Amino acid sequence: MKASIKNNRKQLLYTFGVVLALHLLGSFFFYRFDLTKDKRYTLSATSLHILKEVKNPLSVKIYMAGDLPAEFKRLQQETKQILEEFQAYNSNIVFEFVDPMENQEENMALVKDLYRKGLTPINITVDDKGKQSQALVFPWAIATYDNKEVSIPLLKNQMGTSTTQKVIGSVQHLEYSFSDAFNKITKAKQKKVAIIKGNGELKEAFIAKFLLQVRESYFIAPFTLDSVAKNPEGSLQALKEYDLAVIAKPTEAFSESEKQVLDQYLMHGGKTIWLVDQVVAEMDSLYNPSGASLAYPRDLNVNDLFFKYGVRLNPDLVKDEQGSPIQLASGEPGSATRFQQFNWKYAPLVTPTSKHPIVKNLGGIKFDFANSIDTLKNKIKKTVLLQSSPYSKRIGTPTPINLSMVSESTSPADYPNTGGIPMAVLLEGSFHSVFENRVKAFEQANFQSTSQPTKMIVISDGDILRNQLDKNQLPVELGYDQRSGNLYDNKDFLMNSVNYLLDDSGLINIRSKDLALPLLDKEKVYTNYSTIQVLTIGLPILILGIFGLVFTYVRKRKYAR
Repeated sequence: MKASIKNNRKQLLYTFGVVLALHLLGSFFFYRFDLTKDKRYTLSATSLHILKEVKNPLSVKIYMAGDLPAEFKRLQQETKQILEEFQAYNSNIVFEFVDPMENQEENMALVKDLYRKGLTPINITVDDKGKQSQALVFPWAIATYDNKEVSIPLLKNQMGTSTTQKVIGSVQHLEYSFSDAFNKITKAKQKKVAIIKGNGELKEAFIAKFLLQVRESYFIAPFTLDSVAKNPEGSLQALKEYDLAVIAKPTEAFSESEKQVLDQYLMHGGKTIWLVDQVVAEMDSLYNPSGASLAYPRDLNVNDLFFKYGVRLNPDLVKDEQGSPIQLASGEPGSATRFQQFNWKYAPLVTPTSKHPIVKNLGGIKFDFANSIDTLKNKIKKTVLLQSSPYSKRIGTPTPINLSMVSESTSPADYPNTGGIPMAVLLEGSFHSVFENRVKAFEQANFQSTSQPTKMIVISDGDILRNQLDKNQLPVELGYDQRSGNLYDNKDFLMNSVNYLLDDSGLINIRSKDLALPLLDKEKVYTNYSTIQVLTIGLPILILGIFGLVFTYVRKRKYAR
């Protein structure tokens, strides 16, 4: 008996020693094990680098708590797990979940504050075995660091998809959303963005939301090309101080000197986003008694510029069966005015098919009177980011545009292999100057005929950047269409484009992460509700009962002897 006690003590001592040794060893080494198939909780190298820059407490408040619909409980759980992963690598990350609807009287000030910051809730229809109810959810978080604050959208908007599909897309973006927010508030602004002016570009009121979004991460300022006429070299030197130039829907032709400045800016490594309308066609011009207008080519004097770089913007219009909805008045004269929704084919609703990080996992992006783009053969790498649907075609200009076109009937036979028209193209590589081997607009001391490796994005629609104005002439969210009430992914596409051109930390690559989320099929659950209840609740209890009976029987037989 004493020997047995002695052996037990030795085993206990050995076990304690091993546990203590493992604990001490573990204090010197840090490693996280991710046993999921898709490695959803394995943070990218970019995220880890961003976390290293968090030197002070960074507080995150997530406004998703309380009694949430099933899909949002999943989003809440995934949000908690990704933040716990961030916290494991940096203890300065602290977070809490807040229910803004917990006590409506006490939390009314909080709700008003969220509205003031643009953190609007969404109204969700909850379907429980055919019984429908409404739930208000705030799918937002706010991160605070050193008196700086940034809002984080947790629900990814994807038009035409179910709430479940939206949650899946949102979970895929969680690491990117939080890493991008942490990067914004911890990293000092360094890179500069120039908004080119002087050739009839969009006014600031119509690009206000884009400017505000860019300003969160980069220095931004207008740059007018008017000075090029008097001092072209000085204008070029000033423009070279910026890392990115955005040309948003110019309506006046560029002079040769202005083209040389923009060309040489590119040759010296500057990045550029061109948003160009090669056709004069505006939606507002159709809202007249006749409901008609004429679309005709616009001469911006930049065709040779794009041709040299490897693309051609055509003076035509893309007509797409996958258009955006438009509301028009209907009814007989003298009767009460009713508004009906139609499909407007000159406003293509583009769903990205490319796997490039700029557009991957994005929802629908709305164009207005877009032109087609042809890619030309040269040594520049070209990636088509956005293209029309298979049922689309090019319409030459000049051509009349009439609102009565919404009632025309078409069939797939009307689009024989005419679809897939490029409307946004990424160009990467070493460009050749358009002024190479030709007369220059002005003498330049440091003229370069070939650029260092750089990037450019060409988009055949300037209105993709345009935000609408409300009745008080205040800008509404970029991508929001007041006429239809739809929110499109224009802002995300444009910000991804800016980040890709300027991002040297690889943040944009986090968007390429694919997750496989197993979610319940509600229709199958409702159809086989009783069977599923038996399998998920009754069967485990039955197995446990059988195990208990067998264990009791074996125990009695063993000790009965």
